[in-house]
Amino acid sequence: MSTTIDMTRIPQHIAIIMDGNGRWAMDRGLDRTFGHKAGLDNLETVTTLCSNLGVKYLTVYAFSIENFNRPAYEVEALMGLVLSFIKMDLFHNNNVSFHVVGDRDRLPQSVQDKLRSMEEETAQYDGMALTIAMSYSSKQEIVHAAKVIARKVQNGEMSADDINEDTMKENLWTSWMPDPDLLIRTGGEIRISNYLLWQCAYSEFYFCDIYWPDFDEETLHQAIASYQRRQRRFGKTEEQVENEEKL
Repeated sequence: MSTTIDMTRIPQHIAIIMDGNGRWAMDRGLDRTFGHKAGLDNLETVTTLCSNLGVKYLTVYAFSIENFNRPAYEVEALMGLVLSFIKMDLFHNNNVSFHVVGDRDRLPQSVQDKLRSMEEETAQYDGMALTIAMSYSSKQEIVHAAKVIARKVQNGEMSADDINEDTMKENLWTSWMPDPDLLIRTGGEIRISNYLLWQCAYSEFYFCDIYWPDFDEETLHQAIASYQRRQRRFGKTEEQVENEEKL
C-alpha cells in the first residue's frame, strides 16, 4: 500500500544526507565507487520526484570536507563522477536551477569549472532549486561567516552591536534560501554529520535504514508523511500553535 501525503502541506525545503552508497555496493560485492555512481543516478530520480511534488528547494550532502580523508582512489573516482554528473535535460525538463555550497577552492579545477557551468546554464530556471553541498563543512561555513562579519566591524562598516541572527544568516553560503523544513538521512545512521548545523535548528528530522541508491518515491512519501504528522512549534506551546492555526 502506497503512503498518502497531503499535497497542500509539502515541505518547501527538503535537505538530504545521501548516506549508504558505499555499503550498498559492498553488499553486492562491488567496489564502493559503484555505489557512488548509483547514488548520483538516484539523485536525478529524486530531484524529478521532488520537483513534481512542488518542493521549492532540495539541498543534498554530496561530499564533505572530511571526505577528503577517504582513500585517494575513492576521492578521485568521486571527482570523476561529478564531471559526468546529472544530464542537463534534468534541469531543462523540470525547470530546476543548480547551485553549489562549500569550499570550492579545495576541488579540482575541472570540477570547479563543471559546477560553475551548470550554475550558469540553469540560472534562468525558477521552479525548484537543487543545491549540492560539495566540499562542505557546516562548522567551516559558520567560521567563514564570522570572519566576514569581523572584517566588516574592523573596517568600520558595522559595529559589534549590529551582529545578530540575521547578520549571521546573511553571511552563510546558504543565505539566499530558507532553512530546511525537513532533513532526511538515509543509511541507518542517526546524526547530521556537520551538515547545515545553523540552518537545521528547527528542522524536522527523518532517519531511515534504506541506503541512498534504494531511496525511492515510496520512501520519500513516507518521510513527507512523517513530517506532516508533526506539529512545528518553534519554541511555542502546543496550545499556542493551535490557537494561531485557528486565526
